[in-house]
Amino acid sequence: MRGAIYLLATGAIHALTFSPGPLPIWSLAAVQVVTLAVVAYATLGARSPWHAFRQGWLFNFASFSVGLYWIFISLHTYGYLAAPLAVVGVLALTAFLALFPALACGLARTLTFISNGDGSNSRSTPHHAGYAALSWAAAWSAFEWVRGTLWSGFPWLNVGYAHVDSPLAGWAPLLGVYGMAFFAAFSAATLAMLWHRSPLPYRAGRTWAGGLVLVVALAGWRLSGIEWSRPVGGELPLRLVQGNIEQSQKFDPALLEQGLIQHMKLASMPPPSDTPAPLLIVLPETVLPVYQDSLDPQIWEIWTRIAAQQSATIAMGVPLHDETNGLHRYTNSVIGFDGVTPVTQLRSSTTGLRYDKHHLVPWGEYVPPGFQWLINLLAIPLGDFDRGAGRQAPFAVADQRIAFNICYEDLFGEELLPALLPGPNDEPGATILANVSNLGWFGRSLVLGQHLQIGRLRTLETARPLVTATNTGITAAIDSHGRVIAALLPQQADVLAVNVQGMTGLTPYARFGDKPALVLISFTLLIAVGCQYRKRGA
Repeated sequence: MRGAIYLLATGAIHALTFSPGPLPIWSLAAVQVVTLAVVAYATLGARSPWHAFRQGWLFNFASFSVGLYWIFISLHTYGYLAAPLAVVGVLALTAFLALFPALACGLARTLTFISNGDGSNSRSTPHHAGYAALSWAAAWSAFEWVRGTLWSGFPWLNVGYAHVDSPLAGWAPLLGVYGMAFFAAFSAATLAMLWHRSPLPYRAGRTWAGGLVLVVALAGWRLSGIEWSRPVGGELPLRLVQGNIEQSQKFDPALLEQGLIQHMKLASMPPPSDTPAPLLIVLPETVLPVYQDSLDPQIWEIWTRIAAQQSATIAMGVPLHDETNGLHRYTNSVIGFDGVTPVTQLRSSTTGLRYDKHHLVPWGEYVPPGFQWLINLLAIPLGDFDRGAGRQAPFAVADQRIAFNICYEDLFGEELLPALLPGPNDEPGATILANVSNLGWFGRSLVLGQHLQIGRLRTLETARPLVTATNTGITAAIDSHGRVIAALLPQQADVLAVNVQGMTGLTPYARFGDKPALVLISFTLLIAVGCQYRKRGA
């Protein structure tokens, strides 16, 4: 019982390492490794794979429950689900998500050693501790990938995100977040082996494993100094708009005009005397909470006048309705227009600048078969969209090309890469990434900082700057090295004026995606399986 409580408490602390607050930013990586080492220690020394599975599940159930508690806010406060049902919903999700790392713990225990009653192992070798740490890291990161891809995937709280400010961040341009997860898990498992007092982890194995962790950290530190991209064109003056429309009011028809006026005022503000006029004004996801063709044409005329007055392109999130030959298509989109864009194009969604969301949120933006009842129960507006193409043309503004993504699409790093590559007619790839979101569904919770950390890691992987415009926060600009250069405070209406330098050039990750990390993980697992097979045959 005491061990279970210890695992639950440690898992809860582990959940706090994915964004600063309450833990300071400099401590996130260290606390993540130490807390993950606790479950590595417990599972690698478990009596059986099943026991390791149970211990891994307890730790991760607590970690996901604390790290994803904000889902309760969307279900109860804004989805109008009764509080007990919302709690059950969150716990059911976290219990399911905890199965993936629990399976990793069980697999790692299977691949390491068979413990005798006194904790010793007559079949172990002097290097067994190092092999055990590698096996545990490979199993953990493999199931991180499975969790991030199976059934559309949900890789939130991947352990790599705790290391945006650690030496492991230098590996992001090569191996991405899954490679970072492998090294973070290996560091934790090696620390667990150093704690272990049984005869199992002989000194030689612990020594070379610890040395390898230092080599990985030093290499990551050196890699972080490499310039993987280079500036292209001039700096692009942007205005990022944070309207701060309360989520309970956003989809209220009686308050629609109020929200529109708020965004219009922010978009049309004259720039300060010491700030260049914006060439691109970015507004959040679903600024217009109704389909574009149901909006009064006069409102679109006002928007184009604002664009003309600012001499800028306006990009805004809006749900779109298309009808072709009697077929209706609905998308969660970003459209771009300027002062000369015809209103007819805006109402018919035929603007030249358009991005349709590709990776939709299950139950929030599309309905899996058999679950329409859940959408009806939660009263989620705009709950069934069509999917956009995998590669869509970036928005050309001045001499930069901006690739948009919406909401949690920036969680899927590999899916952002096609926009960086040359187009079908050899037009250049994106030089700036842009995310538009509406995190108002989750209040002022940990999700705001977690999402910002995700965006920072995407810039490290791609060596591209990223700007994010959100309804309630955190609206920010991040440079190509993952540094936040400017940000607005959450839950306040404001604009962020920032100049962003576009970058060109492809990192190894941008060229190959997750493949190198998966090769590393798979190769390590194959070696672990081979070693286990040889031991059993001995």
